[in-house]
Amino acid sequence: MVERTNQISHVLKESGVDVALITSKAGVFYFSGVYAEPHERVMAVIVDADGKRALFCPALEASIVAASPWDGEVVTYADHENPFDKITELLASFAVSNNRIGIEGEHMTFSRFKELESRLENAAILDVGDKLQALRLKKAPEEIAILREAAQLADEAIEIGKNAIRPGITEIEVIAEIEFEMKKKGVREMSFDTLVLFGANSADPHGVPGDRVINEGDFVLFDLGVVWKGYCSDITRTFIYGSASEEQEKIYQTVLTALETATDASRVGITLGTLDEAARTVIDEAGYGEYFTHRVGHGLGIDVHEFPSLASNNLLTAEAGIVYTLEPGIYVPNVGGVRIEDDIHLTTDGPEALTRYPKHLQSIKVN
Repeated sequence: MVERTNQISHVLKESGVDVALITSKAGVFYFSGVYAEPHERVMAVIVDADGKRALFCPALEASIVAASPWDGEVVTYADHENPFDKITELLASFAVSNNRIGIEGEHMTFSRFKELESRLENAAILDVGDKLQALRLKKAPEEIAILREAAQLADEAIEIGKNAIRPGITEIEVIAEIEFEMKKKGVREMSFDTLVLFGANSADPHGVPGDRVINEGDFVLFDLGVVWKGYCSDITRTFIYGSASEEQEKIYQTVLTALETATDASRVGITLGTLDEAARTVIDEAGYGEYFTHRVGHGLGIDVHEFPSLASNNLLTAEAGIVYTLEPGIYVPNVGGVRIEDDIHLTTDGPEALTRYPKHLQSIKVN
């Protein structure tokens, strides 16, 4: 953990910031090794530009901290204590010569910001969240190993979902079977709310599963992932229940070609926005451009959606060691939607798909 907190110190020196408070669950885990859910309570890794570090946490998390890799100072507080009073006291022991305090702007709530501001009246409170997220961009070999395991579990979840499809079953019932079987495999939580969408519901990229019953000729879209050892997977596969129409075949093959094209374009040194352009060009040329309504992917790691966003305007140069999703889709109202998604680890030799479930169009037999 010292190596990771030293990276924070380096960023702070470059930015002219004295000390940083990392308060997001993902940030705390990455920089301390402590995987905890503090709920409404404040938990923070505090690091200054000189390398001093401390972990600030609720007293009820002390046993989790003790069992973690964190070997630095630990400061706890009880529920009856105001955490910002204690944080202010703790900051007095850090090197705060310029009164410039860094926070994760996307995570810290307005009320907490005001609490901090009221106690540090002469300080400038600055957002260094993007710079801290960038430190998590390139994954270490041990992180890649965990992400492979998480991806394999996602592959297994897709197969469970496929096998659960039968006449009369609803979207919610399929989700229940998937998540029950995942729990039996030791998965404590999913990366996000599992999506199982039938027929016209699949034409909504972020549809809400409900009591829709499977019908012959429906697209069946699964979008799911697991949290495994603190890291996320994210996979989408689409099936057909029964036989596909000519239009459904065309939509599916177009999406598959778009995914394959973006995957083939994944190389060290390319601009990440070109991956979106590669997939979008295929879909545009097939006549479905208006039905591809989202970016082609996003970064993946401790958070299921993390830096960077793979939108077409992303000018970031791809480096070996990054992990991201590629997930082109076509969503035609009253017809249905297809999305196919892989988790990609970019290596010096090219892309490695961590998710390996087959991507050809599979028909689920109508019993």
